[in-house]
Amino acid sequence: MPTRASTATAPPTNNGTPPPGKTVPELPTITPAPRLRRRPKLIALAVALIALGGALSAYIWTANSDAVSVVAISRSVQRGQAITDADLSTATITPDPALHTVPSSQRSTILGKRASTDLAAGSILTPTATTTDLIPPAGRSLVGVAVTAAQLPASPLVAGDTVRIIDTPRKQDDPPTGTPNSVAATVVRIGATPDANGVSLVDVTVPTTDAAALAAHIATARIAIVLDSGER
Repeated sequence: MPTRASTATAPPTNNGTPPPGKTVPELPTITPAPRLRRRPKLIALAVALIALGGALSAYIWTANSDAVSVVAISRSVQRGQAITDADLSTATITPDPALHTVPSSQRSTILGKRASTDLAAGSILTPTATTTDLIPPAGRSLVGVAVTAAQLPASPLVAGDTVRIIDTPRKQDDPPTGTPNSVAATVVRIGATPDANGVSLVDVTVPTTDAAALAAHIATARIAIVLDSGER
């Protein structure tokens, strides 16, 4: 049988050096793990954000715990109109000493009352916004006055204004030599926008004894509204 040639590795010399013609493989270099650097600014920012989150959570909790349920207006109600349950809703707000509201628990007491002023949808109902009095009250009549911008003061009228409705001459007539006739009135409501002819409607209350004569003068369009009181 053929014999297999055997190979032998020459033993190292006594001084630890490899025999001639042999090399010792190099050991791999182990790189130490980098040391993590602390960043104080990032740590401070993280602490600040945590504190801010805690403060915000505390504020939200406090605000929600102090919130109250009040009566609100779900659809617009005109002055003098009787209030129904469909006109009302509830809203949750944070109490404000400057804002007088009606608690939602008293919602049923509002039904059947009349709006003492125009109530806009989405607004919070106040105790003075409703009344049990009829509009107009006894002894007074509600009259609609159709006027153009030239027959009104430049300052917008608001409900509650005290005005005089003055008789004016025809365009071709001379100015009156005496004091023209007038009727004292109280503004109740002003129309939202003028019509296509630029005419606005102003609702006023006047003494019942003056209502018929005033309506006749309004039909001639020879009138002007004068604002007397500066108090709003």
